[in-house]
Amino acid sequence: MSDLIHAMSGPWLGSAGTAFFLVALAEFGDKSQLVCMTLAARHRGLPVLLGAVGAFAILNLLAVLFGAAVAAWLPTWVVTLAVAVLFLVFGINSLRYEDDEDDEDVEEAPGHGVAATTFLLIFLAEFGDKTQLAVAGLGSTAPPAAVWTGATLALASTSALGIFAGRRLLNRMPLRWIHRISGVLFLLLAAFAISRLF
Repeated sequence: MSDLIHAMSGPWLGSAGTAFFLVALAEFGDKSQLVCMTLAARHRGLPVLLGAVGAFAILNLLAVLFGAAVAAWLPTWVVTLAVAVLFLVFGINSLRYEDDEDDEDVEEAPGHGVAATTFLLIFLAEFGDKTQLAVAGLGSTAPPAAVWTGATLALASTSALGIFAGRRLLNRMPLRWIHRISGVLFLLLAAFAISRLF
């Protein structure tokens, strides 16, 4: 039994490691990491991380089970338009923020609301994205569980880095400017999504 486990662990760990490094490099500085950073600058980090990891876990599961066909369930323009509208709404809301108090304490939103928001933003933004297609490709040539584990750990790591950067940024800047910056970032992401329609 131990020989069987040892023989299987080599290819399994190799596939998980390959998926981890490929996905981590592809997602570093990508829109999902920026989403985590901007949300974490205004809310507690744990709900943002939970929402992000939940979205990535499901997206990666769909990718390894169904491959590239997952992205074909809905027309690309529908998903892209939904992402653009969502980013646009969040951007406008962030830019309209008014600081009613002299202090700059962050009013923490309920954890489940932040987690759900993060989940929805990342799920829509990453549905059919290059990373999901890469995971689907890896899942067709390597053990699906290994690919899912490696890809999900990679995306959790890049999300955690984004959240850490967002929380550090919050401690150095006034809350009003955090909202302005995150609003601009969301509007840029909306513009990028709209540009993909043409």
